[in-house]
Amino acid sequence: MIPEKLDEGSDTYGLLAYLYGPGRRDEHADPHVVAAWDPYIQDPARSTTFTLSDLALLLDAPVFAMKGQKPPQHVYHVAVRNAPEDRILSDEEWAEVAVEMMHAAGLAEHGDDEGCRWVAVRHADDHIHLLATKAREDGRQPDLTQDIVKMQAAARAFEERFGLRRLKNGDKTASQWRKAGELEKAERRGLSEAPRVTLQRAVREAAASATSDTDFFERLAGAGLRVKQRIAPDGNLTGYSVALPGDRNPQQEPIWFSGARLAPDLSLPRVRERWSSPVPSQRLAPAEMWKVAEGKVRAAADQLGAQGLREGAGDVAALGDLIVVAAIVSPRLVRTQIRKAATEFERASRAPGDRALEGQARTLYRESAQVLSQSAAAVARSSTVAALGFLLALVQAVEASQRWHQAQEHRAQAEASGRAGRLLREAVEVTAGADAARECRPRPKRPPVQSGVGQRKAAAPGERPMAAVVQEAVPGHARAILTDAVWPALRTRLLEVEKAGEDPVDVLATVAARRELSSAASAAEVLTWRLDGWRNQRGVTPDASGTSPAPTGAGGTGRGAASARRAAPAPRRRPPGDEQRKGPKRAR
Repeated sequence: MIPEKLDEGSDTYGLLAYLYGPGRRDEHADPHVVAAWDPYIQDPARSTTFTLSDLALLLDAPVFAMKGQKPPQHVYHVAVRNAPEDRILSDEEWAEVAVEMMHAAGLAEHGDDEGCRWVAVRHADDHIHLLATKAREDGRQPDLTQDIVKMQAAARAFEERFGLRRLKNGDKTASQWRKAGELEKAERRGLSEAPRVTLQRAVREAAASATSDTDFFERLAGAGLRVKQRIAPDGNLTGYSVALPGDRNPQQEPIWFSGARLAPDLSLPRVRERWSSPVPSQRLAPAEMWKVAEGKVRAAADQLGAQGLREGAGDVAALGDLIVVAAIVSPRLVRTQIRKAATEFERASRAPGDRALEGQARTLYRESAQVLSQSAAAVARSSTVAALGFLLALVQAVEASQRWHQAQEHRAQAEASGRAGRLLREAVEVTAGADAARECRPRPKRPPVQSGVGQRKAAAPGERPMAAVVQEAVPGHARAILTDAVWPALRTRLLEVEKAGEDPVDVLATVAARRELSSAASAAEVLTWRLDGWRNQRGVTPDASGTSPAPTGAGGTGRGAASARRAAPAPRRRPPGDEQRKGPKRAR
């Protein structure tokens, strides 16, 4: 049971009209009063003579009668909601809840005949709305100090009494709830999620992989976010804010979110903790990276929380960053599941109280994250089977974090660990199934190698048609991108990605997934911008001419180019119309 304080106002009738109305999406069913300050008050929904205006006038009467200064926002509004899995309470049970909540808040205490006037309206099975006017019958204003905290304590008692889902009082580790206005705005714009959610995910991914302030802000810019730094008069960086391009208020100003508004662990001091103790960087082959990361994760899982409470809090925070990095670099077959696991584990990564910046498990988790993020696209391009051992180790680490949270009685964090663990186990099952299918799949016989004029060459690096890359990576936007005037610039960036030794399909799919493209005026321009950020992060430099480098081994200047030109047979001239039979014509 969760009491949530909603926006206060000055229009009692307007709020009543909303509570008794159909709702924004016709979700209000059978609105009626379940309790009020006067047990004999009539219900406008059940009376033919008593209207909403009459009820509003009665509620506002003490406010109008006040001799001193009246509160500018005198309408108090709280919603009390049960979990979806809880049983449906009766009107009588909700009435008991309403009376006790008004007492706990200090609006109408038991036995106080001069308290505030209030009413409880129910228009759904799982919650009620409490409306009160902040003026006592004796002309004084109520004392609302710590009202929600006291209401939460009352809710814990009702959870035990009514057999509802047991929650703990807030530990100030949860992210801020998305407001109804944010969700409605996202729906109007055709977005799949509120901008706050998109920003939180992008900032968390940048923080999990970054190694310094500069690297962090470069990753934010590379993700396509607006970034504003807060500089103190002495020149020190003290904070930052981010905004989504195109997300503006009615005054057409960008809507900025500070890191602390996105999540408690995304403020600048908390973000900086991630690289306060630098970890060594290692350059390994993709398959070797998975094995090295697996060994470090298994060692860290055995030591998680072994050094004390503060060290354990730092350990689970580093584990949360590792799962975020794993979601970025994981093979596409299981990437969705691991991203969901990273989202679920977010709450588990924030333990109440202080956390230590040192610790053996924390160091091992940070080293694992750095190993995988050194060459994210190359790791993601590796086979799904190569990641199986690492995913099994990650499940072991998440289960260890769940046991640690349970020992510390962190109920919300333990439940979040359990949900993340279930999603990771699903990813392991999918990966193991892919491994079994690969072992059982009959290997096709290789066709005999032909020589002479009829032989077909494999595409050398740089010869891969970039139009096909776009169609594979972002099929829903391929037509618009290939007909966009910015397409030549995007094609140049993709060729640079290929020359750097990365798979352009994986890189383009990764940068495209950072935020939806449907609301962009030019998807090609947005992707070009994001690839510029990727290029800056990887240290890839374009040719001086600004065009893509010549392909190595196919007429280029790289090692083996001359021998490739000598060995390659003369291409056969295609007959007219052969492009239609062979496939789409390459973009130039």
